Amino acid sequence: MPTVAPLDLDGHVLAVEFLGDVPFFANANGTFHRLEGSDKVIEAHQGMLAAIRDPYSESLISGGEDGKVLRISADGSVSEIASAPRKWISQVAAGPQGAVAYAYGKSTLVRLSDGTTKEFPEERTVEGLAFAPKGLRIAAARYNGVSLHWVGMSAKPVDLEWKGAHTGVTFSPDGNFLVTSMQENALHGWKLDVKSGAEARHMRMTGYPAKVKSLSWSAKGKWLASSGAPAAIVWPFQGKDGPMGKAPLELGTRANIMATAVKFHPAEDILAIGFIDGMILAVRLADSKEALLRRPGKGAITSMSWSRNGKLLAFASEAGDCGVVDIAAD
Repeated sequence: MPTVAPLDLDGHVLAVEFLGDVPFFANANGTFHRLEGSDKVIEAHQGMLAAIRDPYSESLISGGEDGKVLRISADGSVSEIASAPRKWISQVAAGPQGAVAYAYGKSTLVRLSDGTTKEFPEERTVEGLAFAPKGLRIAAARYNGVSLHWVGMSAKPVDLEWKGAHTGVTFSPDGNFLVTSMQENALHGWKLDVKSGAEARHMRMTGYPAKVKSLSWSAKGKWLASSGAPAAIVWPFQGKDGPMGKAPLELGTRANIMATAVKFHPAEDILAIGFIDGMILAVRLADSKEALLRRPGKGAITSMSWSRNGKLLAFASEAGDCGVVDIAAD
């Protein structure tokens, strides 16, 4: 079994992300823990609600109960991107050309690299944000669907409608598909007309026994893994119609023990699966071969992140029971 370097933190850890080979653990109490030899504590928010990795730079973006949107650099330095006093910043996203999106209430705001901010109002509360992989375009998940806004143009948004509460949103790496997690135990997807961005077709992905709280695309975008079942449910997106009419893979099945987090390897078709009891498995898609990365511990796994070379896997839990698995040491 690979070696595990444990890290015991106080409280709920929302997310973990690597910057270089250094893992950063985002704690709901508002601190980041930068683990390089020793644990360096970075004071960031008065209560943290969201933390993501900026895919376009070596930094993290976070939002908090203090109304602040912050950028945390690889050396641990903190800079303020935006501030909305007395608002809770529960959603953040990082886009191309230095753009950062954040949301509070019924508003999506996009701050551009030159410091200008554009606001996109919604009729319902914004529950999820994602930038399209091509072009400066933001998707906002809300009740009854998703709004797609071109940031640099004053055109009307494209509304992708589907009844129900949409709580998260993600684009496929090629931009051809958009998928939301829902308040009900389901995912919903749209095949997009890439030129116009309008919906071409709906995709329903149902049958989950619990809510889907974690999604991860494979490196080449051919698979979308999801939590919300006693296994990782992995949908095929190889064909032009995505998963329509196809059954998903079920990987790492455990009797009545829910998968709570999923994360694809950065280069291989290997999936890390974290469970409600703290256990972590790695599963190879080609043959469903499993490797135990971590035995059960305290608290459900909330987040996982691979280092860029895929040799380290950092994990976080709702009980603060965190650590880094050295795959190469096996």
